[in-house]
Amino acid sequence: MNSPAQSKQRYKGRLSALELCIFAMLGTLMFCSKIIMEAAPNIHMLGMLTMVFTIVYRKKALIPIYIYVFLNGLYAGFNTWWIPYLYIWTVLWGITMLLPKNMPVAVASVVYPAVCCFHGIIFGTLYAPIQALLYNFNLEQTITWIISGLSFDVIHAVSNFCMGLFILPFSKLLKKLSKKIL
Repeated sequence: MNSPAQSKQRYKGRLSALELCIFAMLGTLMFCSKIIMEAAPNIHMLGMLTMVFTIVYRKKALIPIYIYVFLNGLYAGFNTWWIPYLYIWTVLWGITMLLPKNMPVAVASVVYPAVCCFHGIIFGTLYAPIQALLYNFNLEQTITWIISGLSFDVIHAVSNFCMGLFILPFSKLLKKLSKKIL
């Protein structure tokens, strides 16, 4: 008979049913938050939620992120606009993963909103390579496409910065809740 420690060791890399349910709900939360805020273009909680989930769950944060991406495609159609979503949120996840885990609160309260803001301002640039490939843009056309969307990226950046102010308190809350349930 296996001891609890041996069982835990054997299933170390696997997700529990509870984790799967929680991640499904978090991915759905991302999707619903986007739908609720769709009337305001480029104003949403996605960057903030991506960073919060990454700070708390690290590698496992990719699960709710990609549940959101799948739900978004399912809802609005898996079309060419959706292809960049396969990597755009992973960029923010990756940047967040590179941040120190135990950042002082004073530093984190500035860095988290700044990173979230940065992702908003480069969103169009991150989107551009797929546009260039799909629509056969040359470099000049790609740069023109990026510049034409810059006003939307500025709105996105400002929105992400404001939402980014909630990253630290929400990640602390989610860590506390996760310790109680997981």
